[in-house]
Amino acid sequence: MPNIKSAKKRVLVAEARNARNKAEKSALKTAIKKFEAAAADGDRTEAEATYKVAVKAVDKAAAKGLMHKNNAAHKKSALTLKLNKIG
Repeated sequence: MPNIKSAKKRVLVAEARNARNKAEKSALKTAIKKFEAAAADGDRTEAEATYKVAVKAVDKAAAKGLMHKNNAAHKKSALTLKLNKIG
């Protein structure tokens, strides 16, 4: 445990950021899983609705630095391909 006041604050701030990042990553994974479940069922309208939510979540995560922009582009491309396969 740090003795210096500023170091103590950095520990608290790091814990808060870690918790926020963990929650946002969890929400991102949930959105993607909901889309994949709808795509697996073959329900086009449900898949389209969850696709929009998932893509928006991926874009937000990339903007906030939770994932690299290329990783976000890769995930969105994969989601789009799955959506188009439902037909």
